[in-house]
Amino acid sequence: MSIEPKEVLQDEPGTDGARKSTLPLPGMVAIGLYMLVLAAAVTFGVVSGHIPRLLLILVPLFVAASFGLLRLFRWAWALTLSAVFLLMTYNLWIFFEQKQAPGAIQGILNLVFFFYLVRPDVRSRLH
Repeated sequence: MSIEPKEVLQDEPGTDGARKSTLPLPGMVAIGLYMLVLAAAVTFGVVSGHIPRLLLILVPLFVAASFGLLRLFRWAWALTLSAVFLLMTYNLWIFFEQKQAPGAIQGILNLVFFFYLVRPDVRSRLH
């Protein structure tokens, strides 16, 4: 007696038999966790007094983008993409103008996330 796993793939009309997975990609999960870490870092920075309180507005957006990205929502993808792009440009500005090495590391990490999010196979899974 063999137990066969349930099929998590479904046929999409007009894709000529190509299948579309309903599970998020591992990179999307990693980026979602990164958004949660950003939310925690901003919260900790506000509580410790290193970051202005006005930036606390971003925390619910980061959390919503994180959980929405795991559910493969297009609005969460757009929110995450804009956050990653803005963080990338800010961190690279810190590196080039103020010559701080952590800005380069964080900027390159955000650049990798940006390039991952704009891949066509990632965008095709969103709904």
